[in-house]
Amino acid sequence: MAITLLGIAIVVLLFLRVPVAFAILGPCVTYLLATGQSLELGLRTTINGIDSWPLLAVPLFVLLGVIANRAGIAERLFDFAMALLGRVRGGMAYVNVGSSVGFAWMSGSALADAAALGAIQVPAMRKQGYPQNFSVGLTGASTLISPVMPPSIPAVVFASVAAVSTGALFAAGVIPALLIAAGLLVYVVIWCQRQTFLKAGKFDGRLVRRTGVRALAPAVTPILIIGGILGGFVTPTEAAAVGCLYLLVLGLCYRTITPRQLPSILREAAVTAAAIMLIIGSTSLLGWILARERIPGMVAEWMTGLTDDPVVFLILVNVILILLGTIMEPTSALVLSVPILLPVATQFGVDPIHFGVIVVLNLMIGLITPPIGPVAYVLSSVTGIPVGAVFRGLLPFLIPLIAVLLIVTFAPGLVLWLPGLLNP
Repeated sequence: MAITLLGIAIVVLLFLRVPVAFAILGPCVTYLLATGQSLELGLRTTINGIDSWPLLAVPLFVLLGVIANRAGIAERLFDFAMALLGRVRGGMAYVNVGSSVGFAWMSGSALADAAALGAIQVPAMRKQGYPQNFSVGLTGASTLISPVMPPSIPAVVFASVAAVSTGALFAAGVIPALLIAAGLLVYVVIWCQRQTFLKAGKFDGRLVRRTGVRALAPAVTPILIIGGILGGFVTPTEAAAVGCLYLLVLGLCYRTITPRQLPSILREAAVTAAAIMLIIGSTSLLGWILARERIPGMVAEWMTGLTDDPVVFLILVNVILILLGTIMEPTSALVLSVPILLPVATQFGVDPIHFGVIVVLNLMIGLITPPIGPVAYVLSSVTGIPVGAVFRGLLPFLIPLIAVLLIVTFAPGLVLWLPGLLNP
């Protein structure tokens, strides 16, 4: 009875738009008091949930995204991609996806991508005559490349919760992220064939060289971060620190960042990281309560009793996670669902790294689906387009994203090939 009331309270508070961490923490504290548990135990469990060396990478990767945004990296990548593909019919749509791929190697967050690139891409596409829905929809969908491509903040959180290698999970995210880009490009190709207003521009070699030089130094960032991690030279936490220092130096050299802006940069990163860590801590307490009530075992028994086919199990997982992603913030949904579903997945013979990519991709799709859809709200804020119109623009792009999700789910070899290659 107590666990049922706990669940109802959390759902009601979430629908009342109470911040996720407090919507979870409040009912959990009430549960502790009602069942005679010590509040000290709850506090210790919450703190232990974030007292983790791998999780130290989260605030550093958040800071990395903030610095990349303030340093004007997104604009440099966009300018170079536009110069390179300007002569292609519908080139700006391809540039939209390509610049998201480039920025993804540095941000690790869909919201950072939406804030940095959305303010550039959507107005530029609208100026060239692209429809509003297509412009904002493609921009929003391409932001999902960032949290799947390393350095992925959700991957760091999953690795900490599931006790798996962050480096292996980073490597496993590369091909799925490129598949998202490929799926969006296929959609763009089909869409462009039906548009008569699109015209090819002129190729300017001087512009390509000039913008290429401007984008060269930022392009070194992924080599420092991902190369360092996969090469075994640094841990993800150390790589994030190196990336922050490098981009900060670039920003100071470009004069897009001044010493006076450093406190505001640190404050922005700290607020975002603190919100994430508070969610992780509160869901850790919730996870302890669920374990005490034997909910993971009940879910395992239900699923194994329902089917003994791994394919059916993965279909059920996708449905559950997509529905969960539409109503919950991804970090809280991840920390809540993984302790319950991962043990069941291993019973079905699903590799934890493969399962991690499935979980991340499912929950990231929730970033662009109503009613929560945080990416839609960020795009609305930076473009001035109403949220309802942003959601309408995003909906058609769920088709290629769901297609990629199915490929990733049922072709584990694609996901595990690169981690296996780097760690034979």
